[in-house]
Formats: sequence, structure tokens, C-alpha cells
Amino acid sequence: MGMSSGSGGLLRGVQGAIGFLTWLPVGRSEAHWKSFAAHPWVIPIVGYVVGVIAVVPFLLPLPGPLVGALYLLAIYLATGINHVDGLLDLADGLATHGDAERALAAMQDSAVGVAGVLSLGIVLVGLFAMGQTLAGLPRAAVGLVLAAEVGAKLGMVAVIALGTATHEGLGEALSSVAGRGTLLAASILALPAVLVTWPRPAAIATLVMGASVGLAIVWWTQRRLGGISGDVMGATNELARLAGLGAGVILWTL
Repeated sequence: MGMSSGSGGLLRGVQGAIGFLTWLPVGRSEAHWKSFAAHPWVIPIVGYVVGVIAVVPFLLPLPGPLVGALYLLAIYLATGINHVDGLLDLADGLATHGDAERALAAMQDSAVGVAGVLSLGIVLVGLFAMGQTLAGLPRAAVGLVLAAEVGAKLGMVAVIALGTATHEGLGEALSSVAGRGTLLAASILALPAVLVTWPRPAAIATLVMGASVGLAIVWWTQRRLGGISGDVMGATNELARLAGLGAGVILWTL
């Protein structure tokens, strides 16, 4: 009975992670949220789900620029704009002169600043370029796109596992129950992603880079902002995906 209940809670946690971190209609009830918050180490599973969706354009016999555009479309149809919103807010906050209080106030401002627009432009252009490049490398595309999504989610786990929330919200709800054990469990869950380009190590570079971006962001935001938040998580996802893809593409084409 207890084992069955625990398995059911874990399944709801996975559904909740997918439901709250994407636009996929699989689980957004209060029960799903509570189960997700109790099992934040399942976040890499979201990366596998989004990765499968994101590789579809690379399986189509289309010109590179069109594949790059469809890759962007697939990502944001699956994940929505919440992570992008976090990127905009964090960029504006970090670009603000002054102490952590002023930076946090800038992040909560509904207006989008120049730093936010620039960061979004860099991410979109970078992802389009990666997509166009990978269109000519179908075997690499499947492996690296999947590994990039998993690595980005592992970066998010690093943020909540090692960071301290600045205020109540998504970041606080997850970081309050996460710790080094959470990061270890998530890392084990993410490991199969390195096999998708085996024996070539490109997927390993992609996964490691995604996690490293999370570590760098939590280190920086703890010092600049005094902690992490849902915006920091979202920004980590966007930046880790791009950095991971870049590392993988470079290693594949060397």
C-alpha cells in the first residue's frame, strides 16, 4: 500500500514537472504541483520529453533555414514563454546599477529593458543558427538537441539545489526541499542523454555545459541578487540550452 502510494506520488510529480515547466496538458492540478515540489529531481525527465518534440524538424527533408525556424517553433510551442520571461527579467536585473534590492526591483518591473531585449535576441539568433547548422548533421542533431534539453533541465536543478530563494514563489517552493542529494539524483537521471551520440563525446559536452551554466548562474545570482527565483530558473533553461548546443556542435565538427 505504501509503495503503491509512493509510486503514484512520483508519477504525479513527473506529470506535474511536465505540466508546470511546459505547455503540455498533462498535470497542473494542486496535487500535481505538490508532488512535483516534493520530487524536484525529476526535472530532467522534462528535458527528455521536450527534446523528443524538438528533434522532429530535423527528421524532415527541408532546407536548413526552414529547419532552424521550425526548431525554434517546436521548442516554444512545447515550453511556452515562462522561461523566456525569466531570461528577460534576469537580464534587466543584472544590468541594473546598484545593490541587490534595485536589481530585484528591476526584475519585477513589467517593462522590458534593453538588456532583456538583447539577451532574447542573442538566444533566438543563436538557437536558429544551431538549428540551421544541425540540419546538415542529422545524426548529431537528434543526439545534441535531446542532450541540450536534458542538460538545461539539469542546470535548473543545480540552481534550486544550491541556491537560496530571495522570495516566495516557484524558486522558493522547489529550493526549500532540494539539496545536494537532489542534484545527484537528477544527474543520474540525466546520464542516459550522453549515450545518444556514443561513441562520440559531443552529447557529454552538451550535458556538462548545460549543468555548468546552472552552476555559474547560481554562483553569480547568489552574489548579485542574494539568491535565486523562478526567473533565475527560467533564464538558466534558456542559456544552458544554447550553451550546451554550442559546445556539442563545436566538439562534433572538430
